[in-house]
Parts: sequence; structure tokens; C-alpha cells
Amino acid sequence: MIERLQNKDIEIAEKIRAVFQLSYKIEAELLNAVDFPPLKRTIENFVISETAFFGYLKEKELAAVIEITTNNEFTHINSLVVDPRFFRQGIAKKMMEFVFETFDSKLFIVETGLENGPATQLYKKFGFKEVKQWDTDHGIRKIKFERRFTN
Repeated sequence: MIERLQNKDIEIAEKIRAVFQLSYKIEAELLNAVDFPPLKRTIENFVISETAFFGYLKEKELAAVIEITTNNEFTHINSLVVDPRFFRQGIAKKMMEFVFETFDSKLFIVETGLENGPATQLYKKFGFKEVKQWDTDHGIRKIKFERRFTN
């Protein structure tokens, strides 16, 4: 089940952060990143964030979180994280389907580390196309994908 998470609530923010920490620890390893900014995100950052957080609950546990920024022009998937205990269960796919069903945008944007094969495969499977690559100040090669709808 996917539901909106009230990140202003400190207890919920702590649960969100816990999933981010577990998932981004794995991504940092995939990217061979020594300095990985997502792992430095504070609990306060989650509480004050104006982005929308949605969680996938499995057996009453927060198994995954997707963070979204949306406006009249686009929907940006800021983060999609899955607790490693729930990897390879199709949860990220369900979260992506939820985004397309929930947000009526002509343009969807997402970024990830270039060496994050599972994320790259997921986004390509959903019709995202690479639009840009660049190196960050932290030595990580990033890739940006977009998916456009015309009608």
C-alpha cells in the first residue's frame, strides 16, 4: 500500500530517514563514493522539506519512500529509496507506476549515479531517456533522465 507520509511529524521523518540511510548506503557502495551527500541529510532536513513523500508499506513496515517535487511544468522524482530487506520485490516498479498514475505531468525528471545499474534499468524500463551526464563536486558521475508525454 502506498500512502502520503507526513514528514513534518518527527517520528515519521525518522522512519523516512532510516530508509534513506539504508538504501543510500548501498548506492554509495555501487558508486564507490567516499563522500555521498544523501547520507549526510539530517532529520531536520526531512521535517522542514516542502517536497512530498510517499511510502510503500509492507506488513506495516516502511519498505520504500519516493520523494516528489511537482508543479505545472514537471514532476521531479527527487529520490526513490527501498529498504535493502525489500530489494527485488517489485516495490520500486510499483512506486514508479504510482507516480505516473498520481501526477498529471507532461514531463517527468529523475537523476541517479551513473553506476547505479538497478536505478538506470528501472528508469529506462519506464521510458525515460538520458538527457545529460556530469561529474559532481563529490566525484560522482550523475545521469539525468526525462520522460515526456505529448497530447
